[in-house]
Parts: sequence; C-alpha cells; structure tokens
Amino acid sequence: MGGDHLSEVFDLVEVRGLLSGGFAVRGPWVSRRAIEAPLKFFAMVSGRARLTTDGVDEPIELEPGDVAILNNRSWLRVEGGTGDGPRREITPEANFPFSGLIGADRDADDILIGGCIDLSAAGGTLLLQALPPLGHVRASAASAINLRGTLHRLFEEVVGGRAGSAFAIRQYCQLLLLEVLRAYVDQAELPPGWLRLLIDERLRPALSLMHAEPGRAWRLEELAHVAAMSRTSFAERFRTVAGVPPLTYLNRWRMLLAQRALRGSDVRVGELAVELGYASESAFSTAFKREVGESPLRYRYRMRDELPARTGSVPV
Repeated sequence: MGGDHLSEVFDLVEVRGLLSGGFAVRGPWVSRRAIEAPLKFFAMVSGRARLTTDGVDEPIELEPGDVAILNNRSWLRVEGGTGDGPRREITPEANFPFSGLIGADRDADDILIGGCIDLSAAGGTLLLQALPPLGHVRASAASAINLRGTLHRLFEEVVGGRAGSAFAIRQYCQLLLLEVLRAYVDQAELPPGWLRLLIDERLRPALSLMHAEPGRAWRLEELAHVAAMSRTSFAERFRTVAGVPPLTYLNRWRMLLAQRALRGSDVRVGELAVELGYASESAFSTAFKREVGESPLRYRYRMRDELPARTGSVPV
C-alpha cells in the first residue's frame, strides 16, 4: 500500500467495522433481507453460498473465507447447502450474543457472518465512490492470507464467550475491514478514486507532500517534479487515477482535515483557516460550505449533537 496513507484515511474518516449478525446451518437454506446500511459486508466462515443483490447481473459464489462488500444495495439473497428436502428459510441473528453460532461445526455447517461499515459522512462519500456495487474478495488469492487468519480469529471470539470478547470482536472487525480492502485492491480493477490513488507508486511522492503539508500553496510544477514527471503527464495521470485534478484533491483533503478538527476539537475557525492555507476565515468558510454544504460552525454543532446517536447505533 502507498506508504501509510491508508491508515491516515482510516483515521480521518473514522472507519469502523461492526458485526451485526450471523448464522450456522446444515442442509439446503436461503436467507433474504432488505439492506438499510450503505455499506455491508458478509464473510463466509465455512461452507459455500451464492449471493445475489440488486443492480448486479450475475450472483457471486462465496467459498470458505470469502468476503462480499455491498455498496448502496437495497436487498440481498443468499442461498446454499446440499441434500434433499425444501430449503430452510434463515433469519440471521441480529446483534449479540450470536447464540446461533455457538456450537457450530466448521466442518459440516455453512457459517455466514455479516456486519456494516460505519464511518463519518465524509468517509461515506470516499468509500462509496471507491467501491463497486458488489465487491468480492476471494480468500484463495495469495493476497488474502492475513484476511483468512483475521476472519478465523474473529469467529473464535464470537463463539468463545471469553472475557473481553466484545472488545476483541470490535478490534478484529476493524482488522477484517482493513484486510478486505488490502486484498481487494490486489484482486480487482479499481475505479478512479482515492483508494486507487493511495496505491499508485508513481504518484506516491506527490501525495505524501500534500498530506504532510496540506496548508502549503502547492504548485502543479512542484508536485510534478517530486513525482519525476512533466507537468502535463503528472496532471493527466493524477486525474485518471484519482478522478479529479491534483489541486481539487488537495482542497478536498483539506476539507476532510477541517471536518475532523471541527468534530473533535475546539479550534477557532480562523486558526483552522490559517493552518489549512486559506487567506482568511471568510475564504475558508466559503470553501467549506461549497464542499460540505453548510458553514463550519453549523457543521460542528450538528456533528456534536449527532455523535451520541452514531456511537450507539448498529445499522443493518
């Protein structure tokens, strides 16, 4: 991955993986449900299944260790199992303690766990743009070795009932999401966007400069020089990879930094404007409102009002 830019983005947009349900079943089965969360993930702990969702022409075949990410889908259908008899209709366990998974046999049962990816509004925009409607990360790929291990340890915490398991599950969900994205960028053709930009080796030096000194008035010539490219070649490659010109990306990065500062500190708007390279508080506020849709102070108050509800919610 390009330096540690992915960690920067994870911290900045407050990405959290939250486990919300799962089931273990033997024999023919089918599970249908509506989806409310913008980003959902499903991991096939053991067994095999076929997943279908709206807006996708062909179902995907989930094998042991595979993970599917659903981006702004409204429903899904998952089916699996072998043997005679009618398909059993499965309603996934919702929230803890995942009692339906305790005692599951990984050698004989189909075991599926699911969760949502919770992030700030800014993070939602970034991740939703970076992922396709249905992403499929295959555990069989060489790049997914750590993903398989993380999924195994997560499941052991879910069914183990040990002291501190709730904390461990939250941490492993975070690691699972990170490993999913790591494996995905190695397995798939990424659309233009920040995720593709983070792993572009040619653009990494310029990206590092913008992230290290976001308040500096960077000129295109300086960024092209550090990337060892001509001004024209650099601008064209950046737009192709990121989907936006370099200075547009820099402005959006500044706005993400501003949103984090406004959510988590009492920094004065004028001080923040200077720190991020704006000539005046008015210029910063205008740029912020254009990007975010409201003034910096209104954003701060709204985020602080919404924070208790967000930290306690687990969408499905």
